[in-house]
Amino acid sequence: MRIGELAARTGLTKDTVRFYERIGLVESRRLPNGYRDFPPEAVPWLQYVRTAQALGFTLAEIARHFTELGEAPDSAAALSALFEEKIRIIDARMAELAALRADLTDRVDTGCPLRAVGAARQ
Repeated sequence: MRIGELAARTGLTKDTVRFYERIGLVESRRLPNGYRDFPPEAVPWLQYVRTAQALGFTLAEIARHFTELGEAPDSAAALSALFEEKIRIIDARMAELAALRADLTDRVDTGCPLRAVGAARQ
């Protein structure tokens, strides 16, 4: 299928499909007239990419794990392991953000919010 049809069927723009092709997430072959021709399996794959992005996975993670999952004997178990790791990363980031929020809250109304907390006010 040509790029316009693929874009329409996946809800992506043609530019996004071209970008995904450039970084190796999707492949096409060139027709004699120079048009890109994508295989039918590109539709569910690009829908998978969009879902994975919505779940917080980067394009690099998606590309890396697709290879791993393709070779995994039980992709449901492999996906669950990926999700559990992503949850751990999110939890750690949430803890970092909570600490940052607390630090910022401590600095409100200190006169100079960039001064070390607890430093004498002038």
